[in-house]
Amino acid sequence: MLVANSCLAELLISIVAFWMAIFTLHNDLQRREYEDSLCIFRGYIGSMTCCAQNYSYLLQAIYRYLKVIYPTQLFWQSKRVQIFLMILSWIVSFIYAFPLIFTSAISYQADDQICQVPLHFSIVTIYNIFFLYIIPVNSIMFIYLKLVRYVKKMSQHVTTANNLIRAERELKMVYRIVMLVITLLAFGFPYTIFIFMGFFTSPPKYHFRIAYIFIDVSLVFIMIIIFHSAEPLKASVKNRLFKRPTAMVQTVR
Repeated sequence: MLVANSCLAELLISIVAFWMAIFTLHNDLQRREYEDSLCIFRGYIGSMTCCAQNYSYLLQAIYRYLKVIYPTQLFWQSKRVQIFLMILSWIVSFIYAFPLIFTSAISYQADDQICQVPLHFSIVTIYNIFFLYIIPVNSIMFIYLKLVRYVKKMSQHVTTANNLIRAERELKMVYRIVMLVITLLAFGFPYTIFIFMGFFTSPPKYHFRIAYIFIDVSLVFIMIIIFHSAEPLKASVKNRLFKRPTAMVQTVR
């Protein structure tokens, strides 16, 4: 369920990125600088979905951690709790982006034909860096390291084989989440460079265009990694894809 939540966040952020690209391409073809009525809204939704994406990964990591540390407490594994946490994470994502609207931080960038928070030193920029990246990324890394140490201790002490196998399986899932984060950081490196450049000087022309090329490409790799790591989701898709041909073959026979 939590993996499906990450897929939903990934799908929404892909739709928003495509929407932004269409707007940019249309203005480029028209050779004009034009801010439509939905430009600020796209910037808000883009920031909100980015937040939802990152915190959906953190939510998965927390869930895996609780399953290993408290295997007998089924309360944390219930669907109700998962649904509550997912709803809470989306509410937080909606609220996070409100200051960007109320402070008019999101503005039209004519060179890049996009509405985004300008990359310069400001309280809003620091707020974005901490809330969007530093908090979720560091939390995921911390959880992963804690799980590694915990599983190592389990292997050194007397414990049942089933508990150890389950802990190693959950650790593997958190490792895949870490790989997702590393992929995002790798493709987001140009964006990070432009952010730090903005602290001291003006970023180069078309910096948002350059950064978003890498970000858009990363979305494809992220979806592949999520699909590959989610065995139930992968099995469900395979069953739907191959169910009908199998039935047809049996009918012919």
